Amino acid sequence: MMGLQAIIDQQLKKYKKWDFLVFMLLTLLSVLNGQTTVFYLMYFFWWNELIRLIVDRLYFKKNPNAINEDWQSTGFMGGLFSMGIYWVFLIVFFGFIAVSDNREIILTNMEIVFFQNWFFNLNLIFVLFERIYLHQKQQPLTIYFGAFNPNMIVLHVSIIVGGLILFFLVKRFPETFTPENQWGSVVIVFPFLLLKMLNQKLSSDNHNLK
Repeated sequence: MMGLQAIIDQQLKKYKKWDFLVFMLLTLLSVLNGQTTVFYLMYFFWWNELIRLIVDRLYFKKNPNAINEDWQSTGFMGGLFSMGIYWVFLIVFFGFIAVSDNREIILTNMEIVFFQNWFFNLNLIFVLFERIYLHQKQQPLTIYFGAFNPNMIVLHVSIIVGGLILFFLVKRFPETFTPENQWGSVVIVFPFLLLKMLNQKLSSDNHNLK
């Protein structure tokens, strides 16, 4: 009979599927509880990339199976600088200005920023511990430190898609797309789930192809 550790080791090879399933489950739960906005999803994408960037920088030398795709450059200040620009843009524009006419959504966004949304927090905690654990178990990982990589490209696309959703759906139908309207929020979630799947595809580890 397969031991618990053997089962865990086997499932580690499928971590991307588990990562997506946990993200989808917690996001859908937040929708059903009226705590999801466009900002919620975009800000999660941002935090997901920041966690990956920092954890990879701290642990990649301890993981012989981690492949650095940035020509062996370990400097990540360029990536952090880009993330800082994104943070200001996301907070100021998508968190407040773009929804300035809807006080309820602004309050929901503020709860996310100040870590008062526990669906959001649990998602981040899972991402953090998962990435650390993968490095500690020396799983094959493809890592990037530069400002331009598949993860950043998806972040770019998510910002564009988020803007389109805000201006062509959310702002045009404010009575439907509110934190309290469960089924209206579902429409917001699906494009970001597709982006998450694209992110998984673009960042697929190609260690076995080397």
